[in-house]
Amino acid sequence: MKKILLALLGIATALTALAQQSKPQTVIITLKNNVTVTHNAADMDSIAYIGGEFGDEQGIGMKIYLKGTGVSVDYLYSQIESIEAPVNPKYDPNNKNRNYSSDKYDGSKYMYNLEWPRINETDNNSYSIKSTEDYGVTYSVEWSNTLIANRWTCYQMHPGNSASNVKRHDSFQEDPDLPEATRSTLADYRSSGFSRGHLCPSADRLCSTEQNEQTFFLSNMQPQWQSHNAGLWERIESQVRDWNSSYYRDTLYVVKAATIADVELNGSKSAGVYTEKCNNRLPVPKYFYCALLAVKNGQYQALGLWTTHSDDAQSSTTIKSCAISIDELERRTGIDFFCNLPDDIEEAAEATFDTSYWGLY
Repeated sequence: MKKILLALLGIATALTALAQQSKPQTVIITLKNNVTVTHNAADMDSIAYIGGEFGDEQGIGMKIYLKGTGVSVDYLYSQIESIEAPVNPKYDPNNKNRNYSSDKYDGSKYMYNLEWPRINETDNNSYSIKSTEDYGVTYSVEWSNTLIANRWTCYQMHPGNSASNVKRHDSFQEDPDLPEATRSTLADYRSSGFSRGHLCPSADRLCSTEQNEQTFFLSNMQPQWQSHNAGLWERIESQVRDWNSSYYRDTLYVVKAATIADVELNGSKSAGVYTEKCNNRLPVPKYFYCALLAVKNGQYQALGLWTTHSDDAQSSTTIKSCAISIDELERRTGIDFFCNLPDDIEEAAEATFDTSYWGLY
């Protein structure tokens, strides 16, 4: 594997969780205190790049897992002067269904992150990425300019972006990153009978006021009956936050969305939206769902959650009863989730789900 030598600037204050792993070769790390550390290939199970690839300003550091121990040695980029190490293999040409650069999405390095579904290049879509200098990417959105609707919101959860430092800020606003003519507005929801239903919740982003305020862009929302929003959907949001712990993950990759096109249920296609629109402009989804990928010590666990969007709190509906495989979620929605995983890992993780791993009994 080609080696590179990179000078890395200190850009983070805390270690977050792994984003991608590679087969190890010998790694030589020179620290800013002039100490040089060598890890031989024979002594390592894997190398984990944390929060991005080498040189990514959103990156935080790296983990080196020692063979046969399950233990990692951790290095912050802020501690490192230079690294001689393998190139991050996230741009694997053998991954047949990963996101690829195009004129439309060129320049978005984030499209290669594990949380990103396969982008839809055939439709009139835009994307919006919200981030802060201190905590990296808050979330990313794919937006349908044709339907005037969120196709999905995706984000990561790990120790570096999950602190609770501030309170909720109800700063609902239009998303200036989207075309003015095809973005949702406050007027679209006013007196409509529908709530502005978050996809990346406010409570998932409390590190800073700026981070929290970004969750209130209307691009991160779908019209939602408040009974569902404050009922079953809120319980799922809370459960996802419970899964954001070291017991389940180094990094938890999250996609949340609602149906804006036809769905396939039990082998038959049907409408994924209600006939009546929100204030005659925004589609009202029939289903809300999420796709989850927990990565822990190089092991992958995936889970889909599917809910019917109705004017009902669904208090008797258990989260376990909402659980499906990612393969099934892809069949229902037509969206390819976690496409940037190596194909063999993706196929294994998405084919089944283990409710006991997620504590759903």
